[in-house]
Amino acid sequence: MPVIVNGVELSDADLERELPLHADAGNPMRHAITALVLRRVLLDEALRLGVGSVGNEDADNNGANDSAIGDNEDAIITALLARQAAAPLADDAACRRFYHAHPQRFMVGALVEADHILFQVTPDVNLDMLRAHANVVLQDLLADPSSFAQVAREQSNCPSAAVGGSLGQLGRGDTVPEFERAVFALPSGGLLPQLLQTRHGLHIVRVTRRIEGRMLPYEHVAQQIAASLSAMSQDTAWRQYTKLLVDQADVQGIDLQGSEADRVVGGRAA
Repeated sequence: MPVIVNGVELSDADLERELPLHADAGNPMRHAITALVLRRVLLDEALRLGVGSVGNEDADNNGANDSAIGDNEDAIITALLARQAAAPLADDAACRRFYHAHPQRFMVGALVEADHILFQVTPDVNLDMLRAHANVVLQDLLADPSSFAQVAREQSNCPSAAVGGSLGQLGRGDTVPEFERAVFALPSGGLLPQLLQTRHGLHIVRVTRRIEGRMLPYEHVAQQIAASLSAMSQDTAWRQYTKLLVDQADVQGIDLQGSEADRVVGGRAA
């Protein structure tokens, strides 16, 4: 079934060019079509308003307008969003509130010394059985933490098993986010009382030592915070504006869901 946007059918050539840009999406074809629909809707609105290289004096010359749009679509869409969906810059008060509400983001020098036992998840493993076994091991270690190193040597699927599960010193950004959150939340000597699941498998985790970091002064991060908050505000404004245009457009052949359109607009904003 063809996809038609405001009376214009999306071409196979456009789809062929767009599809490789969404190869990593869960449904590349649908994601590519969604992107083309949003692009068409934005360009149509730019044409209507005479934004970008398309001047108001050309409003009645549709052929010339379409040619001009085709030459620099990205610039025209950027100009449209800047004009119609501009967001205010974050002020100092908002930046200070963010700084004090998220102190962990501005800590430097924090380190933990951590050990773990990895039960690796592979395509042929029975996850329920693996989880049950790992939980038995965890309960034994909660009862007798002194055997951690020996159990790691016997059970862990990580190369760190050779050194009793020791991962050495870890700083922020050294591990996958879910593992980092867990180890930096544990106190020194703490053994996580439940299994930790990450993209690598199931972990039993303990922290043997913590080195507390220091918080960067606000003045050192104010510009970074302002840029981040302004970007988030701009992204929200773009999403809302694009959703409004899509709701007003005549789109046939695809039922756009809000979350799909958000991902495409968000990817463009990034």
